[in-house]
Amino acid sequence: MQLSRAEVLKKANSITKNTLMETLEIEFVDYGEDFVTARMPVSPKVHQPDGVLHGGATVALAETTGSFASQIFMNLDKVFVRGIEISANHIKSIREGYVYAKATFLHKGRTTQLLNIDIRNEQNELISICKLTTVSLPKQ
Repeated sequence: MQLSRAEVLKKANSITKNTLMETLEIEFVDYGEDFVTARMPVSPKVHQPDGVLHGGATVALAETTGSFASQIFMNLDKVFVRGIEISANHIKSIREGYVYAKATFLHKGRTTQLLNIDIRNEQNELISICKLTTVSLPKQ
């Protein structure tokens, strides 16, 4: 039996309890054949001292979104997925509202996956661009 989109998103959001994702209030909001989208509120909780979104929080959102994308497109009965490298370029600052991370595959291999993650604000302006490499390792 295949789960509906709403069921997959509900399950994904339920397993973030007591994790960094819950602390940062990251929520998965959409996915399709080749993408996953998550959002995070921008508030003082994720600010730098000068009141703008902290790059580390942005990268945590990007890695969360990209890793989840790799997980839902791999056979998790046989492998587990880990991030092995991430890079980020921060383009624009933001003080409030939501940021949305959309992870899309550049390469979807059996062992390694390369994802592009665009972080945008509610006006669809580009905030950051991230690249994530994940690895799928066999379960023992």
